[in-house]
Amino acid sequence: MFFFRLLSRLPLPILYLFSDFLYLVARYVLSYRKNVIDENLRFAFPEKSPEERKKIRNKFYRNFTDAFFAETIKLLTISEKEFRKRFVIVNQEGLDAPVKNGISSLMVTGHIFNWEMGVIGTNLYSEVPIETVYLKVNNPFFNELLKQIRTRFGGYVTEKREFRRAMLTLGKEARIVLLGSDQRPPAAEKRYQRDFLNRPAVFFEGAEFLSKKMNLPVHYGRLKKVKRGYYHYEFIPLAAPPYEAHAAHSITDSFCRMLEENIRAQPDLYLWSHKRWKI
Repeated sequence: MFFFRLLSRLPLPILYLFSDFLYLVARYVLSYRKNVIDENLRFAFPEKSPEERKKIRNKFYRNFTDAFFAETIKLLTISEKEFRKRFVIVNQEGLDAPVKNGISSLMVTGHIFNWEMGVIGTNLYSEVPIETVYLKVNNPFFNELLKQIRTRFGGYVTEKREFRRAMLTLGKEARIVLLGSDQRPPAAEKRYQRDFLNRPAVFFEGAEFLSKKMNLPVHYGRLKKVKRGYYHYEFIPLAAPPYEAHAAHSITDSFCRMLEENIRAQPDLYLWSHKRWKI
């Protein structure tokens, strides 16, 4: 951990030099998950030419190394002043308002770079308690590293299995709950299948269940990259009670539509290397 904290002290432009090297390795030496990325892009964007999809793939590699190395490492020690300069949030008050009135609030988002900045940014800008639900990383060291990053400016994290017990307190202890809602559930989990970017995919329905069971409002976190190292995050109302007239899976369907729009706006920011469509 000491080494990563030491590395994190370097200015972000220096860390980007390391990222440039890793980008060259990922793209030209390892061809990191090239077949997976190409297959995902081919289904998602059949209207684009092979050359257009290749450009998305190459830009993805750049964003991938920037986000997973330079930007995420920097989050360990970045100052509040620098972070606020680089990461701007719009409509945080809309996410906070229900909690100030004693009602928990849900925020759903997808794996668009740099979502880790989205987690700590929401904690920094918010005026109310925030709980981030995460899937445990198998490597204990990196699991602990990510926990420290995600709580850099406050808030706390809860592993998904533990959250099943913690969610019983949502009615008594109002807070914002952050959910990464585009993760692929394992076969043993209860899953909802629908088309996503032109292919069948399965989804967790934690937000669907919680919002309708407990009458909680839901926001979508739309992430936009302005330029290298600078992001714009906007919380958009996705659904609000009463839910009696809502069809089954309506929250999940709305999330998927918003996420698709977010991806199509800047396709090179999505995590295409993930085997997301494996049923």
